[in-house]
Amino acid sequence: METERKKLAVVIPFLNEEENIPLMYERLTKCMQGQPESLQIIFVDDGSTDGSAAWIANKAREDSRLCLLRLSRNFGHQIAITAGMDYADADCVAIIDCDLQDPPEVIPEMLKKWREGFEVIYAVRASREGESFSKKLFAAGFYRMFHRLANVNVPVDTGDFRLIDRKVIGALRNVRELHRFMRGLTSWVGFKQCPVTYQRAARHAGTTKYPVWKSLRLALDALTSFSGAPLRAVSWIGLIFAALGFLWMIAIIVRKLLYPEGFIAGLASMASLILIVGGAQLVSIGFVGQYVSRIFEESKKRPLYFVSERIGDLKEKIDV
Repeated sequence: METERKKLAVVIPFLNEEENIPLMYERLTKCMQGQPESLQIIFVDDGSTDGSAAWIANKAREDSRLCLLRLSRNFGHQIAITAGMDYADADCVAIIDCDLQDPPEVIPEMLKKWREGFEVIYAVRASREGESFSKKLFAAGFYRMFHRLANVNVPVDTGDFRLIDRKVIGALRNVRELHRFMRGLTSWVGFKQCPVTYQRAARHAGTTKYPVWKSLRLALDALTSFSGAPLRAVSWIGLIFAALGFLWMIAIIVRKLLYPEGFIAGLASMASLILIVGGAQLVSIGFVGQYVSRIFEESKKRPLYFVSERIGDLKEKIDV
């Protein structure tokens, strides 16, 4: 009796990628030809306003492997990935962005590792073409800082491009936090993991959906979700300034005792100290506020997203 083919679902979140979607579809379907797994492609529309969704909907009439999941508005890249995983009903799921910086031709290599028994295969960037020096520097610095500070071992120089086994998807569906850092969560759940190295290309067309401010926001979400280091840093800042203030007080007393006649209180130095200490306090309050804000938002337990339309062979969302 012929055994049933294993199934791969490829989740592709996108936002206004009309120029990239046809080429992504062409390259993905081509590189999957001859693979023993059957293919399902799930495009997740995170609030696009161009013709991206219309192209996918038309193509889905010709190719039953193609599916479209439209979110009711823009919920963010990490939420869009979550939505795709929630609706994927496959033996393994690959996650890849639509800008073609992550080449779909790497997926067959990931599948090979999956067949060997690995349950999470993450792509490690050997190089990053088409990105500014400042963005490369920020990415390199963030991953290494996060690796040292976080309570989870996230491999450096990785993104969301990875292939995940069905049992890992099941574990991730139970994690419903609002401020999501998917590559951190994938590492946190554990299981048998291995890397695949690739050369990251320049964006094929369009503009990046992760400008510097969004990258900074994602970095803050990552740190506050997986590390208490910022709060510990606040404590150290307080101790350091308390020690400096104590030493400054001793210096003033000694100077007063040694030079009682010529001693004049330094208005400028006192004003500088007040500004420095006040600034440190505001920074500390800001760090604490970030954690309090996240507690408040998570306590509401709102749904992560809403779906406005499903096209193709998509089953109902798999509840946890």
